[in-house]
Amino acid sequence: MLEITEQQCKKVKKLVRKECANFFEESCLLLDDGEKHDCVQLLTDYEISCGYFEKSVLPAHKKLCLEIKSQN
Repeated sequence: MLEITEQQCKKVKKLVRKECANFFEESCLLLDDGEKHDCVQLLTDYEISCGYFEKSVLPAHKKLCLEIKSQN
C-alpha cells in the first residue's frame, strides 16, 4: 500500500468519486456479490488501499502519481 498525506487523501477521494469506473452510489462494483459494498478507498485515509485505483485511475494523474510514488 502507498502512504499518502491528508492533502493527497482529499484529492484521491475526489478522483474516486469522479473517475473510478467501479464507483457507483458510494459502492464498489468490483466487490459486488449481490450486496452493496462500500468503496474501500473512500473508507481509507492516508494510504492507497484499492489496487484498481492505483493501477487504473492514479496513473492518469501524472503529477499526483509521481508525488505519491516518490514519497513511498
